[in-house]
Amino acid sequence: MAVSGALLLAFVFAHMVGNLKTFLGAVDLNHYAHWLRTIGEPVLPYAWFLWIQRVVLLVALVLHVTAAVQLVRRDLRARPVRYVHRRPVRATFAVRTMRWGGATLAVFVVWHILDFTVGTVNRDFVPGDPYHNLVADFQVWWVNLIYLVALVMLGLHIHHGFASAARTLGVTSAKRERAIKIFGSTTAVVIAGGYALVPVAVMTGLVD
Repeated sequence: MAVSGALLLAFVFAHMVGNLKTFLGAVDLNHYAHWLRTIGEPVLPYAWFLWIQRVVLLVALVLHVTAAVQLVRRDLRARPVRYVHRRPVRATFAVRTMRWGGATLAVFVVWHILDFTVGTVNRDFVPGDPYHNLVADFQVWWVNLIYLVALVMLGLHIHHGFASAARTLGVTSAKRERAIKIFGSTTAVVIAGGYALVPVAVMTGLVD
């Protein structure tokens, strides 16, 4: 779960950096999108690198979700009978939302693909023009709401998952634990905030 999460985090960060090219204008963003499809030419045919990337991400996502389900089932088997008196658990909101927050993100990924890749839920989708599709989409208030809620879930997921993965991979120690938690929280804020900049900019008219 930690390794697949690290792969997904790396992609999410790279994707965020690419999205920020929106502020450079239509030419730069569309050129970047075209470049992603032509990486590897002439060794690889058109868009092959993109499909390799998609397959790797899909495998990582399936492994991540499978590991989550296995951990939940193991947790339930470890205590088949509930405690009669349960002590209140001091858990952060991020910890309490990991399971259903992850499920929310999985549904959002499907929505995101239908929105920006396939275009079936984008009412003004133009093939080959990602800048237009992005701006047209984020001019709809409820689409912005969907994305901003998903970004909150993503930030919470990274906030808790980063420190948890560090412990799983043996990176954490007594001396480094606080620094890792701070770094994980900062990463969560930077990624969620970086993604949120684009819909907020479109809503406020900064990007049109």
